[in-house]
Amino acid sequence: MFDFITIKDVKNNIGEWCKKMRKSEKLTQEQLAIELGLSRYTIVNLENGENPTLDTLLKVLQYFDKMNTLNQFVSNKIKDLDISKSMY
Repeated sequence: MFDFITIKDVKNNIGEWCKKMRKSEKLTQEQLAIELGLSRYTIVNLENGENPTLDTLLKVLQYFDKMNTLNQFVSNKIKDLDISKSMY
């Protein structure tokens, strides 16, 4: 059987990850928002999986020192595409 994942599932997972990272640093939503130059409402929405922007996600990744993880993933996918193109 196929595993089916929705955009909402991914948004919820990102929100849950953000909440766990924030709590592991013992930050309130307000404190994280101030650190990132965002509103508390933006953090609430992100943690609830409510349409986070790419900029918001990147700010959170950068704050928690995870930007390299995403960049590495994307870079590897680009290389994979380059390899598959060169086969034809």
